[in-house]
Amino acid sequence: MAVEVVYRSSRDLERLFMDKAEADRHDKMLELAELLAEVLQKAVPSLSEQQVEEAGIYMAKNRDVFAKAFKSQPDALSELLSAPAEVVEPVEVVEDAEPVKPAKAVKAVK
Repeated sequence: MAVEVVYRSSRDLERLFMDKAEADRHDKMLELAELLAEVLQKAVPSLSEQQVEEAGIYMAKNRDVFAKAFKSQPDALSELLSAPAEVVEPVEVVEDAEPVKPAKAVKAVK
C-alpha cells in the first residue's frame, strides 16, 4: 500500500491538488476573483450575486489577457472572444479560512 500526498485549497475545500504550487495558484485566483466580484458589485449593483461571482472568476482565470488589454493592448481581448464559451462553475469560497495542511490519502497499489 502506498501513501499519496494531496493538497487541498484553503478557499475551495472540495478541490484536491497533487502539487502545492497548483493549490496555491488556485487559492490566489479565488482571492482575486472575490475582490473582483466586490468591485463589480459596487460598480454595477443591479448584477446578481451569482453573476458577479461568475464574472469575477472568469476575469481572474483570464487575468493575463485582461492585464495585456489594460496595458494598451486592447486587441488581446479578441483572444477571449474567439475562444469557446467557458462555463464558470460556482465555487464556494471559504472566507478567512485557516490554511489547510496537506491531506494525505491512501492509495492502494495494484
